[in-house]
Amino acid sequence: VRKKPRTFYSAVQLEELEKMFQEDHYPDNEKRREIAAVVGVTPQQILVWFQNRRAKWRKLEKLGMKDNRKYPTSSA
Repeated sequence: VRKKPRTFYSAVQLEELEKMFQEDHYPDNEKRREIAAVVGVTPQQILVWFQNRRAKWRKLEKLGMKDNRKYPTSSA
């Protein structure tokens, strides 16, 4: 069983993907096909990119919550 080679995205592709991610974190099948056509990769690669991006987003959200607990902004 061979792993597929890593997909490298150009700065323009990443910019477009990030813009799409801000609009919708969970694109449906039709939307993934549209994004794939615009970016120039397969819908499967778009699926994986969004899965990985959501994981990164959740991790950053969790870290943000921890930072807020360390330094509460209460006005006592």
